Amino acid sequence: MPFVELDTNLPAGRVPAGLEKRLCAATAAILGKPEDRVNVTVRPGLAMAVSGSAEPCAQLLVSSIGVVGTAEENRGHSSRFFEFLTKELALGQDRILIRFFPLEPWQIGKKGTVMTFL
Repeated sequence: MPFVELDTNLPAGRVPAGLEKRLCAATAAILGKPEDRVNVTVRPGLAMAVSGSAEPCAQLLVSSIGVVGTAEENRGHSSRFFEFLTKELALGQDRILIRFFPLEPWQIGKKGTVMTFL
């Protein structure tokens, strides 16, 4: 059950319509998870700085069970997420950061329990 959060200082009007759905599909393909298990949040218009600069930028947070736990996995994921984000947001790679967080099933609550028991 991946969770993807895209924060950007781009104004909402500069974020392509439907980005959340395309990011959901891209995440499913990149992480090898079913699209109906992917959760995406897009937050435009934030006060942000990357590398000390408030020029247009974005940060992507990717949390998931079992697929973001090694440098080798994340190197491949990073490449594909960067390809997607630079195209969709028209930002250079130096204006985007990605953070990967591995999750355990007991850290995600759903249907009144945690994923461990579902």
